[in-house]
Amino acid sequence: MDKLDLQSRVKTARPIAKLREGRTDWYRIENSAEGAATVHVYDEIGYFGVTAQDFVRDLQGISADRIELHLNSPGGDVFDGIAIMNALRQHKAQVTVTVDGLAASIASVIAMAGDRVVMARNSQMMIHEASGLSIGNASDMRQMADLLDKVSGNIASVYAERAGGDVEEWRTRMRAETWYSADEAVEAGLADEVHAAPDKSADNTWDLSIYNFAGRAQAPDPVIPAVEPEPAPVAPTPPQFDAEAFVAAMKGAFK
Repeated sequence: MDKLDLQSRVKTARPIAKLREGRTDWYRIENSAEGAATVHVYDEIGYFGVTAQDFVRDLQGISADRIELHLNSPGGDVFDGIAIMNALRQHKAQVTVTVDGLAASIASVIAMAGDRVVMARNSQMMIHEASGLSIGNASDMRQMADLLDKVSGNIASVYAERAGGDVEEWRTRMRAETWYSADEAVEAGLADEVHAAPDKSADNTWDLSIYNFAGRAQAPDPVIPAVEPEPAPVAPTPPQFDAEAFVAAMKGAFK
C-alpha cells in the first residue's frame, strides 16, 4: 500500500482526490419558529466533512422546540462527533434522529443523541473500536494504545447507557466491528423503531473498504443478547386457618 492510498484509507471514506476540492461541508439546517427544525448531516464528521465547530455554532441558532436530524455518514473524527452528540443532548429541543442511509463509527454515537432514534428502511448502523495513527518511539505507541482504549471505553458507555448491558459487552461487539441492519439496530436497543413509510432512504455512496467489512451484507450477523422475560408475579399464599389452634386459644381466653 503506497503512502497516498494509506492516507485515503485511514482518514476518510471519500477518495482523496475529492477532498476539499472547492466543496463545502455538506449539511443543512432549516430553522422553524413553529414545528420542527430539520437538520441534515450527509457527510463525514470532522475536517473532511461536518466539523463540530460549524455544527454547534449553527445549532445554537435553532429556536424550535423539536429537531429532526437526518443522518447519513460513515463517521470520522471521534472528538468532533462526541461534541456534536453532546450539543444535541444539551439543546432544549426534543431531538429525533433518523438514520436515512448509514450511521457508522462515530456517526452511530451522534445517533445516540436522539430522544428517539428511527432507522429508515434498508439503513445500517455500525460500531467499532477507535483507531488512529501514531508516529514516534515505543513509549509513544503505548500511550496511543492507552488513549484508544480510553476512547473506545467512553464510546461503549454511550451504547450501554442507551441499550443496556455493560461497557465490556459493547467493547466486545465494537472489537468485532458489528454491522446492524435497521431491524437489528432496534433489536439491539440502539434504535427505537424502523420507519414504516415506503423506502426513500439515501443510497450509500461511501467507500466502505476503509473498514473490515464493506457494509452489512459483507459482515457477520451481530450478536444480540436475548432478552430474558420477566417472571410472572406470584400471588402470595393466603394463610391457612387452623381451626384446632383457634379453638384452643379461645378456650384459654375464657378460663
